[in-house]
Amino acid sequence: MNEALFQFIWQHSLYKVTNLHTVDGEPLTIMHSGRLNRDAGPDFLEAKIKVGNTILVGNIELHIKSSDWLKHGHQNDAAYQHLILHVVYENDVANVAGNTPVLVLKPGVTHELINKYAVLMQSPQPLPCAGQHTKVREITKEGWLSRLLAERWEQKLGDWNVLLENAAEDWRNLLYWRMAANFGFKTNATPFLLLAQSLPLNLPVKQREHLDQIEALLFGQAGMLEGDFTDEYPRLLQKEYDYLRKKYNLTPIPGHLWKFLRMRPANFPTIRIAQFAALIHKSVHLFSQIIETHSVKEIAPLLDVTASSYWDTHFQFDVAQKEATPKSLGKTSIQNIIINTIAPIQFLYAAKQGTSDLQEKALQLLEAVPAEKNNITTMWAENGWKAASAAQSQALIQLYNNYCGSKRCLECTVGLNILKAV
Repeated sequence: MNEALFQFIWQHSLYKVTNLHTVDGEPLTIMHSGRLNRDAGPDFLEAKIKVGNTILVGNIELHIKSSDWLKHGHQNDAAYQHLILHVVYENDVANVAGNTPVLVLKPGVTHELINKYAVLMQSPQPLPCAGQHTKVREITKEGWLSRLLAERWEQKLGDWNVLLENAAEDWRNLLYWRMAANFGFKTNATPFLLLAQSLPLNLPVKQREHLDQIEALLFGQAGMLEGDFTDEYPRLLQKEYDYLRKKYNLTPIPGHLWKFLRMRPANFPTIRIAQFAALIHKSVHLFSQIIETHSVKEIAPLLDVTASSYWDTHFQFDVAQKEATPKSLGKTSIQNIIINTIAPIQFLYAAKQGTSDLQEKALQLLEAVPAEKNNITTMWAENGWKAASAAQSQALIQLYNNYCGSKRCLECTVGLNILKAV
């Protein structure tokens, strides 16, 4: 037994609730357990109980042992002077809380519940509930996934709101920055974002009709046009960038920020930058198109781009391939951008505009995209919980990262249902 579990048991009434009595022998009825207080003060607020024939409304304090009252110094704290109930697991010291009624909860808590909690906490598996979550009803799990997706977007869009403020409420800039970060995917998201922030959107847009000039700006600002080159194309970009850099007083980001190690060549940042350049070259009024489009079939062609012809035979400057292969963005990468950029920005924009129907369409967009395949979703699938869509895979990622990894089973609907099934 620990404090977190004890509070959880009280909050969800996971104890024998009938025939309760205070230590003084008075009959006790818990009409409302109260609201869990995560700030300073008593553990539960606004509770309602009946002691004998008297109904009391107020706050409740919980302790594993009644002597903890003294250890915590509550006897000298005015916040604890007017409680309606002191709930303890063991009453090792009597009358520590003065005239406050005391309930000893240990007789009403089953060993099975404590053992189930111990199994979750001591599990060596990455998923503490592996082998147990399958017993939880599917409708319960689906509802929990919906809440997890909302939680994930709330966290993500909180950061995006800051970016939007930094962009002076310019949605085109927000899309430009977040799209750039997405092209970096997980490994190079940060340098890609720094690249976009170092290069005002209006500059590549001015050069939109000239793909080589867009590439010159992007590769130059990425710090990848330093040194001497053998191939004519990078030398051309270098020359173009030198002119544009002086004209617009640009400062590139450090080239060492980019990561190439342990990556498939198709995911090299050089290829992604070339594809991002192709997207800017192809796009006209991209933000308005994305905001107004809620179909995967209509959005995917907007993102279907291929790097310029130089990259057909290269993954890096001056390093030629044996066989030519066009470097298209690919279906999986397009789906990744829809999941991580398009749907969230649609949701945020709709939220700012106060249009709940468009928020719902953004969520439906995720439901129309296949589930992601990565280490986390694979692990869930191997343990009997396979995501049916990107909406569910995003939720399962949130569940693992924010709950399973730190064993927050007491805050998880699945954990609650496992512990309640006693």
